[in-house]
Amino acid sequence: MVKIIGIIGSPRKGSNTEIYVKKALESAENAGADTEIINLATAEIEPCIACNICKNTGECAIYDDMREINDKLREAQGIIIGSPVYFGNVTSQLKMFMDRSRPLRIDFKLKNKVAGAISVGASRNGGQETTLSAIHQFLLIQDTIIVGDGDPLGHYGGAGVSGAAGDAAEDDVGLETSANLGKRVAELALRLNPDS
Repeated sequence: MVKIIGIIGSPRKGSNTEIYVKKALESAENAGADTEIINLATAEIEPCIACNICKNTGECAIYDDMREINDKLREAQGIIIGSPVYFGNVTSQLKMFMDRSRPLRIDFKLKNKVAGAISVGASRNGGQETTLSAIHQFLLIQDTIIVGDGDPLGHYGGAGVSGAAGDAAEDDVGLETSANLGKRVAELALRLNPDS
């Protein structure tokens, strides 16, 4: 069975981003995948200090939760990353995660893993696409295979609106695009890994 990892990039537990990532993973499970959530709100991740040790050893010199997270990403066949919009971009927690994934890029350990992005903002055109783009850029640099939310909407991934905590559960478009993304990630991961 393929494994899909969902990364929740919000600094808050029980966030709107969590609602959408969970919706995507539920859809991935319905498509036949095994799933796991990594919530950065509860992870201890230090910023990258550009020591370049990982370039020589393939391992980060900082001992925190990123070691286990990187191991889980190596083993997974699919990745879904979600972030709320912070000034048109990802959260600082998610950016630290991205920067600290550098050991995975040393020999492209995420190459050909199926990946997608989810973003939630306070208004319909509140920076979701620029946030999705930032996640996509990270995924491209890691050499993953990026999918969007597919049929029937066919956009950049899951994108929702929530002005207050819990509002995401009321946004049918955000829920639909997130569910469609989870299904697309799982379906392609299963096709690429038929023996899993």
